[in-house]
Amino acid sequence: MDANAQQTETSASTILAVNNIEVIYNHVILVLKGVSLTVPEGGIVALLGANGAGKTTTLKAVSNLLQAERGDVTKGTIIFKDERVEALSPNDLVRRGCIQVMEGRHCFGHLTIEENLLTGAYTRKDGGAAVKADLEMVYDYFPRLRERRGSQAGYTSGGEQQMCAIGRALMSRPSMILLDEPSMGLAPQLVEEIFEIVKELNEKEGVSFLLAEQNTNVALRYATYGYIMESGRIVLDGAAKALRENEDVKEFYLGVGGEGRKSFRNVKHYKRRKRWLA
Repeated sequence: MDANAQQTETSASTILAVNNIEVIYNHVILVLKGVSLTVPEGGIVALLGANGAGKTTTLKAVSNLLQAERGDVTKGTIIFKDERVEALSPNDLVRRGCIQVMEGRHCFGHLTIEENLLTGAYTRKDGGAAVKADLEMVYDYFPRLRERRGSQAGYTSGGEQQMCAIGRALMSRPSMILLDEPSMGLAPQLVEEIFEIVKELNEKEGVSFLLAEQNTNVALRYATYGYIMESGRIVLDGAAKALRENEDVKEFYLGVGGEGRKSFRNVKHYKRRKRWLA
């Protein structure tokens, strides 16, 4: 199934639609080239690719964090909950229910775990009781954070900081979380634990996820749909199960055969494989 087919099937319940966007840094450097993707409401969609493929830039384009890095969306549209959001501030987007968990976690090291979590509720206006209830919800999903609630975040482990960053995002009561490289620098057991919690949040709380990942095997086990990026473009997309079983993904992306990761665009079979490109 291609991106257009997926968009047609989910149009009635699409929470995010990125349509043919182009991103330029410093007015000259073209980073994203005609990127299109959709996230169905209540879905987990994986954005896959090597370091530098454009995954983080795509997430920052959605969350409107590009301007801090002198980047701009110069073409295309980004629609969240049926509204164009390219002109909104990051704060406005958070209030509408879309928040990004940055690569590298970015906790406030001098604050305690609980103080970090409470900063996630700064846009809310529904009162202290509701915030306290959600804090307990976060602790229920992340029992380790309850144990470390009084510890300075800077002195906790990488896994605990990643949990804190996701928990802080949950405190804003989001309907969608953009999750950037959640497995980075974590032991495999912790990666599995965090992805299991993401799955629970998706199923029990109805939070939609767009997650950027280099760990393709793990991401495609938890996602329902996936997009593969190379050099600022989407080069392949499909249902997660189909991508896991796709021989082209095994050959070109996963590097099955021991020769390392290959590129769809740099192999002699590229022309006859064009049918796989989005």
